Amino acid sequence: MSGHSKWSTIKHAKGAADAKRGALFTKLIKEISIAASMGGGDPNSNPRLRTAILKARASSMPKDNIERAIKKGTGELGGGTYEELVYEGYAQGGVAVLVEVLTDNHNRAAANVRNIFSKNGGNLGTSGSVARMFDRKGVIEYDAEKVSEDEVMEAALDAGAEDIVNEDGVITVTTDPSAFNSVVEALEPKGWETLSAEVSMVPQMYTAVDKDTAAKVKKLLDKLEEDDDVQNVWSTVEYPDDFEEE
Repeated sequence: MSGHSKWSTIKHAKGAADAKRGALFTKLIKEISIAASMGGGDPNSNPRLRTAILKARASSMPKDNIERAIKKGTGELGGGTYEELVYEGYAQGGVAVLVEVLTDNHNRAAANVRNIFSKNGGNLGTSGSVARMFDRKGVIEYDAEKVSEDEVMEAALDAGAEDIVNEDGVITVTTDPSAFNSVVEALEPKGWETLSAEVSMVPQMYTAVDKDTAAKVKKLLDKLEEDDDVQNVWSTVEYPDDFEEE
């Protein structure tokens, strides 16, 4: 499977919601808050919070927003308590879908996710039916027109990255999850603008679909991304090379 198939798939699945800065910031704030709630407000002693803050910085979130999100999580500003949930299922064409939810209302989130799957030709699966098809990886992306591949490669590998791929104008750095923070912190001082920086679920194998099925799968993924309780959506879909041209 080529790098193009892997990383364009990940970007495709995230594109609809992440293009809307307000929606993205809402997701990041929830992520920071729950990390602070679970492990305290000091990123030096809370690896999950440190990762969430790095991701927020990479998305150009203002410092004040980050600090407020931490205080919400530690209870200094009040606010609701979030629960983490994971839903597993299938889209049309046998595409596996993994949905990560952060919600203050379990019943609402469950009903919404189930409804989105059923209305868009998908099916929810049992726990463990899909998660085993993915590996957790750190993923950092740069615009290849703005950043030198050689410079990224040298700095990233020195910091402990696993791989660097340059496909379709995007330089993608992958890391082991345990090395994600150190790699981001090593690259951040370079001043390179990131397209994204996150610990993601990367499929072990991909499911190729035709154009008609691709449109249906994308609609399901987009609807999931648009739901307020949904934090992340990952899938095994491999879109046709010319799918985006339609």
